[in-house]
Amino acid sequence: MNTVKRVGLMHKQLIQQLPRLSPILMQNRFYSRPTSFPDYFQNPIFRKEDQASLIENNELSKIAAIPVKPPTVSETSSVYYDPLVNKVINHVMKMGNKKLARSLVEKSFENLKRIQIERYHLAKTPEEKAKIELDPKEILHRAIENSKPLLQLLPIKRGGITYQVPGPITEKRSLFLAIKWLLEATNDKERTVHFPEQFAWELLDAANNSGKVVKRKQDLHRQCEANRAYAHYRWQ
Repeated sequence: MNTVKRVGLMHKQLIQQLPRLSPILMQNRFYSRPTSFPDYFQNPIFRKEDQASLIENNELSKIAAIPVKPPTVSETSSVYYDPLVNKVINHVMKMGNKKLARSLVEKSFENLKRIQIERYHLAKTPEEKAKIELDPKEILHRAIENSKPLLQLLPIKRGGITYQVPGPITEKRSLFLAIKWLLEATNDKERTVHFPEQFAWELLDAANNSGKVVKRKQDLHRQCEANRAYAHYRWQ
């Protein structure tokens, strides 16, 4: 049998087996996508610090047999990787231009470093110098932590009236609101001020527990306190 007939026969057999193979193909077609894994797949643990803590607590054997999702391109064990910085870059990004968003955030960190170094050299006593934080990533973490709300208002309709009912907020939602408020405060500026400069000042204000973002969080908490009489609607 020549090669042409052999290929034709294999093609014919494959077509005959398609009805039987189609459920298997439809079942496995999702597994090649990094965002479509089943729920029992756990997130990858790629940081060396997290792996060391698992080994120290003897928890590595518990998750050894559980399927693991592959890490994304941005997830790495490098010392320069910071998931919070990566999340802020994704929030700044518009129209998929991540290179521009990363350059804007890095320029903001550079402005933060310049401002803090200038304050450090102007400080007269060692105590004042010790209070000045020079790491931009630490300032970002502190600013977002100070901007995260603890409560939220949920619209609940009762008897034709919509009440703003206070309730607890999830950690993911709180982080999202903190980053969103920081970027909105940055964009609400004069046209003469560029994004990196304004974002650096907003981060400094929030890190010092002051500024527009912290005031917005406090206003939300006051509204939740004023509407505490409607809190029982959450369970009805």
